[in-house]
Amino acid sequence: MDISLLEKFDSQKMYAIYDDWPNLAKKAYTSDLEPANFENIDHIVFVGMGGSGAIGDLFASILSKTNIHVSVVKGYLLPKTVDENTLVVTTSVSGNTAETLTVLESAQKLDCQIIAFCSDGKMERFCIDNEINFRIIPLIHSPRASFVTYVYSILNVLQNILPIDENDILSSIDSLFVMHKQISSNNLTDSNSAINLANWIIGIPLIYYPHGLQSAAIRLKSALQENSKIHAIAENVIEACHNGIVAWETSSIVQPILLRGSDDYIKTKERYSIIEQYFTENNIDFKTINSVDGNILTKLISLIYLFDYTSIYSAVSTQTDPSPVYSIDYVKNKI
Repeated sequence: MDISLLEKFDSQKMYAIYDDWPNLAKKAYTSDLEPANFENIDHIVFVGMGGSGAIGDLFASILSKTNIHVSVVKGYLLPKTVDENTLVVTTSVSGNTAETLTVLESAQKLDCQIIAFCSDGKMERFCIDNEINFRIIPLIHSPRASFVTYVYSILNVLQNILPIDENDILSSIDSLFVMHKQISSNNLTDSNSAINLANWIIGIPLIYYPHGLQSAAIRLKSALQENSKIHAIAENVIEACHNGIVAWETSSIVQPILLRGSDDYIKTKERYSIIEQYFTENNIDFKTINSVDGNILTKLISLIYLFDYTSIYSAVSTQTDPSPVYSIDYVKNKI
């Protein structure tokens, strides 16, 4: 891997956006976006598809141990539990996502509170016409590459509602700067863990994840599918021990990746040890990825940073351009 390969095969220089992710995160969190004030919120519904939907996955993980109930909608329908104490957060980086616009229109007819995040498009116009609270956040390259800008802008705007400690947010941004030194295009050496993981993936990766790190696993799956243009699978590690583990009795091109948190539940740690022993005894090559130490936001954002870079390096190593998504465009043009 060298810069000439990145320049040649990454036609829209996606890698350069990731090189700037720490700065983009810091800029978004310290921007002068107007904070939003909502009262008596006990249920937040995050709505979005693709890169925008990954934002909801992240917040669901972060808020899983708080008193706020979180739902993630990736589709057309709101939960029946939406009421006056529900905040519906719709995110469409493009501003034109059909599914998210449908949910926004449905929410507007209900007795709930709403805020929308987009770059422009139909969502902005709908919010203006219907006097819905919204914030404009710029699109940077693509919805998936805009991830940190949107995450930290939402943390900024909803700081009065989300029970997330500011020190945890600042620590997570610091972790991005630390990771940048290790995995950015400024370090295209054998010490780059994202390149090493990308080189290891030659088949179909199956990502096993523990409770709390699901959003990072889903992000890796999606990034490999969109950027590397390869199939990928994500499974809960505990559930897999009751079904999916049996599939390893037959040889295949599937490659297991064990995603582990630094403070996983003790029984989860035990299960991972058993699975590692099983793979070793059956000569199944596997890769273990450990999260960094720190709060849940720090763990997740660092993993996602690693995984997104991995997908770009994986694409370039097979002479694939990570930016175009022709199949997605095909489907959208048929809607």
